[in-house]
Amino acid sequence: MSDSERTAQRVRKAVIPAAGLGTRFLPATKAQPKEMLPLVDTPAIQYVVSEAASLGIRDVLLVTGRGKRSIEDHFDRSFELEHFLEAAGKRDELQQVQEISRLVDIHYVRQGEPRGLGHAVLAAQGHVGDEPFLVMLGDDIMDPSEGVTAGMVDLHAATGCSVVALKEVPLTEISQYGCARVEEAADGAVRIVEIVEKPDPHEAPSNLAVMGRYVLTPEIFEVLAAIPPGRGGEIQLTDAIARLIEIQPVYGFPFSRGRYDVGNKLDYLKATVEMAIDRPDLGPEFREFLARLVKDERI
Repeated sequence: MSDSERTAQRVRKAVIPAAGLGTRFLPATKAQPKEMLPLVDTPAIQYVVSEAASLGIRDVLLVTGRGKRSIEDHFDRSFELEHFLEAAGKRDELQQVQEISRLVDIHYVRQGEPRGLGHAVLAAQGHVGDEPFLVMLGDDIMDPSEGVTAGMVDLHAATGCSVVALKEVPLTEISQYGCARVEEAADGAVRIVEIVEKPDPHEAPSNLAVMGRYVLTPEIFEVLAAIPPGRGGEIQLTDAIARLIEIQPVYGFPFSRGRYDVGNKLDYLKATVEMAIDRPDLGPEFREFLARLVKDERI
């Protein structure tokens, strides 16, 4: 596929890997998927799906695994619940649950065994086909008002190339992430020249960490099918992107705020608090509570 043909295609599909075991949040995730942990009253993965919908993407593929059935149930119709709410005159609640199943057209594929993020993305090949697509990690919440994912989609439209979200982190934390070294490109964009998976801090090429949003060209599938297992014996998406750089340009999209890793306990609490204080139905009273809590020096 030529560069001009890639540029002509817009991103129409999103892939959300959601097959991980969620061990960082045990015991809460022993019997429920980490993606279903609620932020106030909404499961984390619903925020991710809603983000895709806000970009005009209607076709969403969830890559799931064993124990993830509740995710499918959440986005399906619940006729018994809808009937109860209608009979009880709970119109607002009825509208809320009906809107969940109308957000996007959701499809599912089973990963089979957890062999890494790259393997989960590869499982989407049959659905995605020969077109660019958006990968959104199911436990990474992005504040849509920051425009990160929308900006990545726009950068792909302008270049026809893959785009990876990047954020500076303390060098002491870089071993928790993929890590990229970039150089300036045209129009103020940055191009990735090196990317490695979870490097030791003293070997890291930078402090730019790979975050949970990617716009990928379909050539990534051929690379994923060919690379050997990497760190942890898994098929690493970062390793595949490193190979993709040898074939075509890959751009970075640096940002500084608006991302929460809800698989991390502290980030989960921060996200819950920030989303609660922004809600008109909860925010004013909750802000007062937090102010009293701080005044009493209990936090």
